[in-house]
Amino acid sequence: MFYGAMNFPLRNLEEEIQAVSSLGFDFLELAMDAPKGLPALIWEHRERILGLLKECSLGLVAHLPTFVWPADLTPRIRKASLEECLEGLRLASYLEAHCVVLHPGSFSGLGNLANDLSAQAALESLDTLLKEAASLGLPVGLENMFPRGGWLVTPKDFAPVLERFPSLGITLDVAHAFIGGGLQRVQEFLNSYPERILHLHLSDNWGERDEHLPIGAGRIPYAKVVEALKACDYQGWGTFEVFSPDRDYLRISRQKFQQMWCGSAQSPG
Repeated sequence: MFYGAMNFPLRNLEEEIQAVSSLGFDFLELAMDAPKGLPALIWEHRERILGLLKECSLGLVAHLPTFVWPADLTPRIRKASLEECLEGLRLASYLEAHCVVLHPGSFSGLGNLANDLSAQAALESLDTLLKEAASLGLPVGLENMFPRGGWLVTPKDFAPVLERFPSLGITLDVAHAFIGGGLQRVQEFLNSYPERILHLHLSDNWGERDEHLPIGAGRIPYAKVVEALKACDYQGWGTFEVFSPDRDYLRISRQKFQQMWCGSAQSPG
């Protein structure tokens, strides 16, 4: 496997790239969010950023903007959200991203009371983004959400979307799947779509909230997750989404996961 970490968009991107490199990761997952990760802002410095990634021998996964609303029922809000994501795709292509991560769009406001309309809006946005990604040669992994997101929570939720869009992959967020679904849901994703999973998000939690804890600090039995990954012959890329000011927890999380992968450690539970 290849292991990566995400930049914190409140910090200078060049310093974040150097920090991820210094920790020995294989790639950066670029969070394209305000204030310092906006696609338009990074585009202004794209040559320097690409050069620094190459200098640090870091691959790239691009995470399209998170805090946008491609499923919103207000057309102008949806259009603005799409424009941000389309800019992100073009930036990802320039920076030679291995793949792109996309949130499906949470249902918000009255959209929570009109799920069919919200899902239709989200699918229309997804269609637009996938066409642009295909023209740029970018694989896209649609990320599974936790229950509060409104849709695309379970493997069953993904079935009609994956059927409609044959080129679409999955970014399996293990922690999201564990919330409300436990280890069983993680295993169901891996068993249902072994060939569609492009990329992983790895963090820990206590099964109720998306806490982004270090591996081993919550209830997720990662030794069993590793067993399930090996059973479906997963050999791809995994990002540690461990959000702490102390980056030692990122390094420790990767170390623990690698030990489990090599069979030299066991996770409780």
